[in-house]
Amino acid sequence: MSLLNALMGNANTVDPKTIAGEMANILIPGERIEHAYKLVRDLIVFTDKRLLFVDKQGMTGKKTTFQSLPYSKITHFSVETAGTLDMDAEMKIGVSGGAIFGKTFGRGVDITEVQRVLATYVLV
Repeated sequence: MSLLNALMGNANTVDPKTIAGEMANILIPGERIEHAYKLVRDLIVFTDKRLLFVDKQGMTGKKTTFQSLPYSKITHFSVETAGTLDMDAEMKIGVSGGAIFGKTFGRGVDITEVQRVLATYVLV
């Protein structure tokens, strides 16, 4: 992860194998991690069944909030690519009930891949 992206609060790609142990107690039997992104200590995890937002809190990061978003509840999504001066990309996800989740990704993330992953699960 680029130090600059970490300081700016941007997510970067993570090898799913490196977080498999950390996520083992959260996943249901047979659920696989497909893609993962790290934002300082927080994670955005795409499994074959849902989207997980992992928010580590406090100085030690022991207190953790897990938000689980089944793909079937996503009503719409958008991605915004990075520009010349605006070096981050953005993903917004709308869910039933009207809530919108937004996350920022560093330049090193292929945001079109993120859109493809979302489309693969949401549009099926």
